[in-house]
Amino acid sequence: MPVVTLHHGRLERLVGRGIDEVLEMLPYIALDIEEEGSDYVKVEYNPNRPDFSTDYGIARALKGIMGIELGLPRLNLIGSVTTTFTVDPSVKGVRPYVVALLALDGSMDDEDLRQLISMQEDLHMGIGRKRRKVSIGLHDYDKVEGPFYYTTESRGFKFIPLNSSREMSLQEILGTDIGSAYGHIIRGHDRYPIIKDANGSVLSFPPIINAELTRVTERTRNMLVEITATDLKAANDALAVIAITLSDMGFRIEGITVDDGSSTLIPDMGNRVMNLPVDRLNLLGLDISRDEAVECLRRSRLEANIMDDHIECIVPRYRMDIMHWIDLVEEVAIGYNISRLKPRYPRLKAMGSRHKMLKVLDHARDVMVGLGMLEVINFNLVSMDTQYTMIGRSSETAVVVEESKSREHEVLRNSLIPSLLDVLSRNVHEPYPQRLFEIGKVFSRDMDSIKEEWSIASVIAHSNTNYTEAKSYLQALLHSLFGIGVDEVKTEPMDEPPYESGKAAGILFKGRIIGSIGEVSSNVLNNFRIRVPVSAFEVIISRVYTYTKG
Repeated sequence: MPVVTLHHGRLERLVGRGIDEVLEMLPYIALDIEEEGSDYVKVEYNPNRPDFSTDYGIARALKGIMGIELGLPRLNLIGSVTTTFTVDPSVKGVRPYVVALLALDGSMDDEDLRQLISMQEDLHMGIGRKRRKVSIGLHDYDKVEGPFYYTTESRGFKFIPLNSSREMSLQEILGTDIGSAYGHIIRGHDRYPIIKDANGSVLSFPPIINAELTRVTERTRNMLVEITATDLKAANDALAVIAITLSDMGFRIEGITVDDGSSTLIPDMGNRVMNLPVDRLNLLGLDISRDEAVECLRRSRLEANIMDDHIECIVPRYRMDIMHWIDLVEEVAIGYNISRLKPRYPRLKAMGSRHKMLKVLDHARDVMVGLGMLEVINFNLVSMDTQYTMIGRSSETAVVVEESKSREHEVLRNSLIPSLLDVLSRNVHEPYPQRLFEIGKVFSRDMDSIKEEWSIASVIAHSNTNYTEAKSYLQALLHSLFGIGVDEVKTEPMDEPPYESGKAAGILFKGRIIGSIGEVSSNVLNNFRIRVPVSAFEVIISRVYTYTKG
């Protein structure tokens, strides 16, 4: 988790309150205090709040929750546009997007500059995914002249990189420490991205390094911020955080026209409108009026208006963490001040006890570990590709998440084996044999409802594994758990993914299906890039538990 150092004097000045009062409120905006010194405090923030990457962003939130400033923060955005960024078509196959802004007539001290560079690196690691999706360049605007050009150059092209006094070719730069760290992002191309000004002076070799010419110092009064990216939304997200921060620092923000075939004015700081259903406020367990909810939202630095059956919320552009009405409910809670929430005893006075099924699962875990297997734990929400496409199964009956925000979390699992194969695919560098198991829930459609069952699955990967080996583990598991003898479990041939045709069977107990077993097909193994044979089985353990009691 990223950490920000906050100095007491600066924090008092930025917030406008005494340091004791300020420090007391930090946990109530979801900041964890990591370390306290005589004149500073280090706080850890959640990466989904990149606006907390500087003391300016934290002060902005504190002023809201403390009632000093309410509603949308002011952005000092100039209406005029004085320069452009022209994008050459050659960048499309390398790093296709660029966004930018000018920050004018500001001033910085040493700590401002340190905070700015720290924010840049936090954005690189978070939104930027270690510069793969987004890389940020900060430049002294007085050292260059617009318009600017985003283009590509050959490996022999030279300029003076940051912290150097001599010209180096792009190929030489890729051989330095910084080039070794980030060069893999653009390797495989004949030409590399370069940003130049109207005179041909180099500003940046993204995503590797800036030029020494445009080094930003505490004497810099006008800045150019450019972001190159492979994901345009991520680039605009990062630029929005930078824009509001520089505005809070006292800079005037001026847009830049990016000409990449169609002219676009950057930055896009337009606010979003989201609706919060009034009845959802009940989730907080508070008897709160609409007017109070609006006041709470304004303390969270949002704007809000009361409508017929909902509250219309205006969300600032830099708050990309707010994606759903439940996030707005959380903002109401934060604005209300979580310290005001009073704990109360539940109305139902009853003693809980551990469910018998969970005791069975614990026993199953002990048995599998005793058989020499290693447990893994995966998410119940997985990608459609992993669960269906790569296995070769139809997704017609899939339990799909509505409006999923991630391709990695699209469907609920109805089998554990695909997730185990995915783990094997990520561990091909480890020695074999590999014997893995997982205990988890599987989900299936039951008429108009979703049915949940506990399942246990295992995969065995090595050069000599086969159906017989998997069956021996299955028999040992069922016998140890329920005392089920070999003759009580039947297998019937089946021909279904992910198994090889003719080398798989359905598992029956008391005439009812409880799972499957077999050798994983070569096509499925190829899809997961697994190079050794794999045998597997899966048992719906909650069915076995029920049938043994029946």
